[in-house]
Amino acid sequence: MKVVKSVRWILRIWEPKEDGKTKNDHFRELIKLAKRRGVTRKAVVADTWYPSLNNLKLIRSLGWYWVIGLKKNRIVNRGEKLKELTIPEEGLRVHLRGYGWIWVFRLVAKNGRTEYIGTNLERPSREQVVTLVQQRWQIEVFHRELKQTCGLERCQSRTNRAQRNHIGFSVLSWIKQANVRRQVHLTLYQLQ
Repeated sequence: MKVVKSVRWILRIWEPKEDGKTKNDHFRELIKLAKRRGVTRKAVVADTWYPSLNNLKLIRSLGWYWVIGLKKNRIVNRGEKLKELTIPEEGLRVHLRGYGWIWVFRLVAKNGRTEYIGTNLERPSREQVVTLVQQRWQIEVFHRELKQTCGLERCQSRTNRAQRNHIGFSVLSWIKQANVRRQVHLTLYQLQ
């Protein structure tokens, strides 16, 4: 862990052969760490990698809400797949076996891609869910910027230590660029 201007961050690299943990194990550990650090958020947002029952139950047990992508073949109610349901604009309340009642929204992107979003928010509006999904998208933007502007994918090292150093320095480079970008009011690509 490194402290930068009183902001704590943690870099975690998924390496199952080395640590024996799954992505979901890391997800749960990071959620618990956020709670211990006193993070308060409107909702935990994640993509379709993370809606396991264990993850959803953990988030609920910590007193938090979640807004997470669900796969189209996720079984709800009594054996129905999400893709088979007619989901109105205002969402649909469904029963997720092993968890309880949740709300599901069907979002269609401009490119025609359909995404199913589940949440345990109480009576959520479509606008609430869309806003949180858009905030989740910022994580994808971060990854793209890290790869395209900070040299993340250009590592020529072969050892684990050197590769981890490269990843860490790429992230530090992005943080530095983000601080400069805020000061001069430019996008990361304009700054390049």
